[in-house]
Amino acid sequence: MLKPFNHIGIGVAFSPNLKANISEAARLSIFLEAKLFLIHVGEKSSNKEEKLKNFLTPFIAKNLEYELVFKIGNPVDVILSSSEKNKIDLLILGALQRENFLTYYVGSIARKITRNAKCSVLLLIKPSVERIPCEHIVVNGLQDPKTKKTISSAFYLSKQLGAKRITIVEEIVQKQVAIKVEDDKSLRKATIVKEIIRRQEDTRVKQIINDIPANFKSNILIKTQPIFGKRGYSIGHYAQVARADLLIMNAADKTSFWDRIFPHDIEHILTELPTDVLIIQ
Repeated sequence: MLKPFNHIGIGVAFSPNLKANISEAARLSIFLEAKLFLIHVGEKSSNKEEKLKNFLTPFIAKNLEYELVFKIGNPVDVILSSSEKNKIDLLILGALQRENFLTYYVGSIARKITRNAKCSVLLLIKPSVERIPCEHIVVNGLQDPKTKKTISSAFYLSKQLGAKRITIVEEIVQKQVAIKVEDDKSLRKATIVKEIIRRQEDTRVKQIINDIPANFKSNILIKTQPIFGKRGYSIGHYAQVARADLLIMNAADKTSFWDRIFPHDIEHILTELPTDVLIIQ
């Protein structure tokens, strides 16, 4: 399996979460043996450099390779252009808490970056200075050309982070059943059709799992879970109920009808993040 992440980037603002965000990014860079780029939108100063390096000190002792990037400009443009220039594979962004509803959502800047980034994006809702182990990863199993790469990335991350469980969720839209339930006979027919679809989906996903190298599947519990419901919302709800530590999703297609596709899938996740979310590009 090819190493998917070689350069990790994080946008750093001097906010109360700065130390926690840097700690998460630095730890992940060490686990994935990747170089870390800390991107600050603003002027360079010795005070800023000193503060960032102080936070990085314990990770530098563990052979963290890093680079500080300072650039003035529009936050979205700076982070996107710096990511491309430094060939970043994984961009880390902090999510904001919507206090009135006690849920999490992506702020306007992070949302724009997430939609336009050409690399994978990791959204953190509860960054921590001290490590909280990642034990359960939920990943989408959609019938899509990108899904094989997404599932492969999930197994790679589970191996590097020491996760104990992976659940592959196959979201099946209700219209695939295409039977209107009006009586016992139509209910039985719908039930049979659902079971056929479940088996087909299970077979398809297991073929992807079979192609994953054996060493990435050892010492981990693998489960497949078909769900009938609205894409994006269903898997987000499942990840929340299952108390997943990380939800991994395909990136949305960037097409001419982007605005019609995006709200039906990733937008549900971005509106109310159930846990940390990784969107694989």
